[in-house]
Amino acid sequence: MRYLAALLVAAATACAPALAEDYPSKPIHAIYPLGAGGLGDTVLRALAQELTKAWGQAVVVENRPGANGMIGGRACATAPADGYTICLLPVDTLSYGPHLYKNVPFDPETAFQPITNLFFLTEVMLVNPSLPVNSMKELIALSKTKPGGLNYASPANGVVLFMEKFKQDTGANFNMVPYRGGGEAVNAVLSGEVPVGFFGMGNSVSNLTSGRLKALAVDSPVRSPLLPDVPTFAEAGYTGVLNRAWFGLFAPANIPPDILARLHTEVTRIVRHPEFTQKFLTGLGLEAALNTPEEFAQFLKEDRARAADLVKISGLQPQ
Repeated sequence: MRYLAALLVAAATACAPALAEDYPSKPIHAIYPLGAGGLGDTVLRALAQELTKAWGQAVVVENRPGANGMIGGRACATAPADGYTICLLPVDTLSYGPHLYKNVPFDPETAFQPITNLFFLTEVMLVNPSLPVNSMKELIALSKTKPGGLNYASPANGVVLFMEKFKQDTGANFNMVPYRGGGEAVNAVLSGEVPVGFFGMGNSVSNLTSGRLKALAVDSPVRSPLLPDVPTFAEAGYTGVLNRAWFGLFAPANIPPDILARLHTEVTRIVRHPEFTQKFLTGLGLEAALNTPEEFAQFLKEDRARAADLVKISGLQPQ
């Protein structure tokens, strides 16, 4: 009986998942569901480099763009739940996507284990300097006087949803012109092809500080240190709900709790380091979030509800 018990213990030990003290023992894959070169990709690659240094195992970033993040999201959701696949997913994939697409290839509520909300994207309402406005109130007033309204450049569904809610709240008259990405949309406003944009600050801060674009308001709770003279939306007179853009770190559901804890501890340690924060967050117009897995899970539940309301208000139909 003792011999049999020993065999059973040995077998159970052999089949048990790796404990945190053995993790990682091989390379980790970090999936990003958008193309290379964007703000999220920049932050993830910097984080991967620091994790590689800390753990002595390569953390390899894989870009899996397509279908507004659904392809990369599916790759992460269906990977083994062993801690060797993580992913950085945006609000569009997990909050807006389920309400905008009929065939989402994963369940956003159950397919992922939240690790931490990595950062919020500070977005800015901006215009081409040729537009004769210097404030949000002037922009709204001008839009009401233009036959057909003012065109705005949209690189993502989140922008459309915000602008539709903004129009409803203020009576402003704007029309969406779609673009394939943030860089293309910024260039459209720079050239005067469209007069208005609502973009992540990191995509446009150099053009704003040089005067090639004019900032009217930022969506952060307080003014951005990169644009200290630009008011927040609240200061500019808009008190509507702002469903801010975010990028969160996830793993496939059901990874071992001890590995989840180690991932969370190491990621937050790196991102909280002042040098990392300044170079890869504040300096790019991003704001660290860094909540616990439990806090992030609750945030996601509330964010999906807000997203559902925005989609309903916008009148957009699932595709």
